[in-house]
Amino acid sequence: MSIAYTIAGFSVGAIVGLTGVGGGSLMTPLLVLMFGINPSVAVGTDLLYAAITKAGGTLAHGMKGTVDWAITRRLAAGSIPAATLTLLLVGHFAPGGIGGAAALIKTSLGVALLLTALAIVFRKQIQAYALRHSSGQENPRRTATLTVITGAVLGVLVSISSVGAGALGVSALFFLYPRLPTLRIVGSDIAHAVPLTLVAGIGHWFLGSVDWSLLGSLLIGSLPGIWLGSHISTRVPDRVLRPILATMLVLVGSKLIAA
Repeated sequence: MSIAYTIAGFSVGAIVGLTGVGGGSLMTPLLVLMFGINPSVAVGTDLLYAAITKAGGTLAHGMKGTVDWAITRRLAAGSIPAATLTLLLVGHFAPGGIGGAAALIKTSLGVALLLTALAIVFRKQIQAYALRHSSGQENPRRTATLTVITGAVLGVLVSISSVGAGALGVSALFFLYPRLPTLRIVGSDIAHAVPLTLVAGIGHWFLGSVDWSLLGSLLIGSLPGIWLGSHISTRVPDRVLRPILATMLVLVGSKLIAA
């Protein structure tokens, strides 16, 4: 079964390398629906998987100067406390602890996948809308406050579903910082995803919902997958990849909600 996990890690890694999104959106439902992994274990393991794989992306963006660390800090100021509090509440009040929150996690994951699909399909329209309705005289304090609130929402969503830090985070930043170059928005979002998924993943570890053997098998496949996907991404049109990914997320999300 470890070989199957490695193949799954490679496949998801390649898609992430191609599209820039889809780690949590694809890996967690794949583990739940195809391999029958308990949703809480799938989410906890995927969070640490995402933290490790996205650390490399953060390093690359940081070296290129495409990370706005002020934005990253604001997001983290909201997301990390929110993720910590969410896991404490779920672990304390859910029947059977985090393992007993399977139904909540499944539904949350399904909703997050549908929202992520919308964010992927309408990313350009979202950015254009934000630019059209930008007065050019943004209130820095208001923007900073909204960024922290956005981080808190992402913290709750990511901690119980492992989805949202990518496409949803980028879409929110397009609204908040419409004049910021896309590459810096993407770089800042990836940089924020690392501490968020790491903290949430550690929280799941303490709650007993991380499978270390599974994590190792996924990473063995994902690292070369990401390398391959990033190298061939320039040859595959973005307009082809994103609708395919979004359709897949809608199908999986709908199945999880209906389950």
